[in-house]
Amino acid sequence: MIDVACGRARTLRAITVAVLLSLAAIPTAEAQTTEIHVPYQAQRYDDDFSYLADPAKRSDFWDPIKYVPLDESGDVYVSFGGEVRERLDHFDSPLFGLRHRNSEDDLLHRLLLSADIHLGAQLRAFLQFGDHLEAGKGNLRSPTDLDRLDVQQAFFDYRSVAGSKDGMTLRVGRQEISLGSQRLVSQRESPNVRRSFDGVRAFYVDGDARVDAFITKPVVDKPGFFNDQPDETQLFWGVYAVLPVAFVPGLHADLYYLGLDRKNASFDEGVGHEERHSLGTRLWGTAQAWDYNTEFVLQVGSFGRQDILAWTAASDTGFTLQTLPMRPRIGLKADIISGNDNPKGGTLGTFNPLFPKNAYFTEADLVTPTNLIDLYPTVTAHPAAGVDVNTGVDVLWRESTHDAFYRVPLIPLVRSQQSKARYIGSEFDLDAGWQIDQHLKVSGAYVHFFAGPTLTQAHGQDVDYVGVWSSYKF
Repeated sequence: MIDVACGRARTLRAITVAVLLSLAAIPTAEAQTTEIHVPYQAQRYDDDFSYLADPAKRSDFWDPIKYVPLDESGDVYVSFGGEVRERLDHFDSPLFGLRHRNSEDDLLHRLLLSADIHLGAQLRAFLQFGDHLEAGKGNLRSPTDLDRLDVQQAFFDYRSVAGSKDGMTLRVGRQEISLGSQRLVSQRESPNVRRSFDGVRAFYVDGDARVDAFITKPVVDKPGFFNDQPDETQLFWGVYAVLPVAFVPGLHADLYYLGLDRKNASFDEGVGHEERHSLGTRLWGTAQAWDYNTEFVLQVGSFGRQDILAWTAASDTGFTLQTLPMRPRIGLKADIISGNDNPKGGTLGTFNPLFPKNAYFTEADLVTPTNLIDLYPTVTAHPAAGVDVNTGVDVLWRESTHDAFYRVPLIPLVRSQQSKARYIGSEFDLDAGWQIDQHLKVSGAYVHFFAGPTLTQAHGQDVDYVGVWSSYKF
């Protein structure tokens, strides 16, 4: 069995390395001639195929189902869409070997089918079904990987201004939500099952400015058929504004308040009722060859009988060498995310990242963003049209040695009493994606986590991760 497992690991690594090398080997001349237009958005309800009302603009194989008129005027129409994603993940020593697993192999299948029904210029209905299957040895990420046929999204929109994206929109039903850079609220793309919420959302758009307000409950994914339901132990609400800063070219500012109520929250302190309020701002934009994305969040509230006072400061800054081959971007990500300094002090300092994108640091998804300090220099290159190759080393420490090291989703993995070391380890990352055409994308990633004293003192060890996946959208 050991030989078989080792052989499988070597095969998976070879596949990924071959994919990455093949992407990097594509001639760079192609990158300077054409760019690939992808009409499909991260949230498929943002797709807009109304231009296909003009038959002369139909050129793609799937165009006949992207705009299907239901009346003579064409104001009532339906747009059908979907996605098929196949993903293979392999881990050596998953969860740093602290849960007695030598390896983990998962073959993940995702099928999404949607219908976007426009009932005139002001009313629409969006329906999306999802089927998510998992095969292989282990169950590392479930329940975010296995969910049989169920309703992924189902909502109604009412738009106050006909024929314009500006104005107020009221959305009621099950929906995916992502806000800003997805540090705190994301649709959770990397795991098999994307995250959705049940509730009400209203947003106002005026050019580049937008304000969202919502009150929701996260959806609990269950493995059976049509049995997903809202989590009655949680309530999530907030207001999020995105505003251009007119006197600084290229600068945008996000201002937001997010509220979360959880009945069974778990931290290194224990389990209790959490009511948390997050106040944040994000400054982002471009300045010639520079790009920047900086975010500050303060959290207050209560956990059991304790107060909450937590915070984070995060940044992602890069410089793109436009005149060099492959247009390399030299970047630096840096985070400082509070942990709990004094377990007996009556105030919980552990930051709650709420509903972040799971692959916050790397595709291996080994670390959740709380009680951390990290520095992550990166290099990104574009060898050809549609090809991105990224590599870097993320170095991580605990912000407080009196708090746990947490794994996704905010579960203590190494308790404070198991290790007093600050240095967690470093994570080498190499990943690449190739958008072959507007429909098909293939990707691969390799991650090696070098365990530091925080983990080794608790008998943890290094982790190897290899992943390859493909996505076809229509």
